[in-house]
Amino acid sequence: MGDAAGIGPEIIVKSLREVSLREKIRPVVIGDASVIRHTIDMLGDDTEVVDFTRNGKLQKNAIEMVNLKNLPDGLHMGRVSSTTGKAAGEYIEKAVELWKKGEIDAICTAPINKQSLGLGGYDFPGHTEFIAALTNTNEFAMSFFADKLRVVLLSTHLSLMDAIFFVKTDALVALIDFTNRTLSRLLKRKVTIAVAGLNPHASENGMFGTEERDQIEPAIRKCLAGGIEVSGPYSPDTIFLRGYNGEFDVLIACYHDQATIAVKSLSFGSAVNVTLGLPVIRTSVDHGTAFDIAGRGIADESSMKAAIGLAGDLIRPADKAETP
Repeated sequence: MGDAAGIGPEIIVKSLREVSLREKIRPVVIGDASVIRHTIDMLGDDTEVVDFTRNGKLQKNAIEMVNLKNLPDGLHMGRVSSTTGKAAGEYIEKAVELWKKGEIDAICTAPINKQSLGLGGYDFPGHTEFIAALTNTNEFAMSFFADKLRVVLLSTHLSLMDAIFFVKTDALVALIDFTNRTLSRLLKRKVTIAVAGLNPHASENGMFGTEERDQIEPAIRKCLAGGIEVSGPYSPDTIFLRGYNGEFDVLIACYHDQATIAVKSLSFGSAVNVTLGLPVIRTSVDHGTAFDIAGRGIADESSMKAAIGLAGDLIRPADKAETP
């Protein structure tokens, strides 16, 4: 359910009105039923909330819930809170627990507030690292899917200065190889990979920096020698549009905002955050908790619907045995 003080409950309730989603998956909300009921009332809906049981019948006109009952009445919307942060962490833990028991097949997460999560006692910068720790996964990466545009991030929640220093040959070789393996398996074919440069115009042959020459180009040469179809580094101000137009299967971004500014500018509302490398399928929205509009009934559920839909598309028998 994400952070209850944000728009997570609202976009969940709105998304689960979508008949096409319910035709291909059985949605189960892990959270606090009182919050979902309050949200339903706020939206003027008449949807029923019922308890989820694995062997029970599909409830087509109701929201099935695993109700943790971990939030007090009278929550303050749109505020950082240790209470909602702790509850959000417990939802994530419960989701992984249910997956390990075989009761659910995939996890789609509503947004959390990282400050609230920390105040709640969870020392993780985000969902990606949290779920990786819960599943004992050492090799993973954040990615975004938006139709033909797929982007994998070299670094995620780091300061820009730290992210620049993270652009090293060895790290890039590892990520390109990982991306090639995971995307080839996911798409069931050999993939083409493009690498964005770090500096303006990919440094123009060293005029605006040396990271391309010293770190990125050697990584690309090494991966090419290993049989991976990878090219670059490309000017970061144009390569994402080329990816969006389908010239490459996937792009490697050098840091968080290099990827997310492009993804959200081109596909906000339809992009989905996918954690690659986990043993469980995990998708998420491409936005945050939106505290400024929480509880007002005006949140756009498009990204949540896309994330739920993609999770359903990725559920296949083979995925239960192999990493997606």
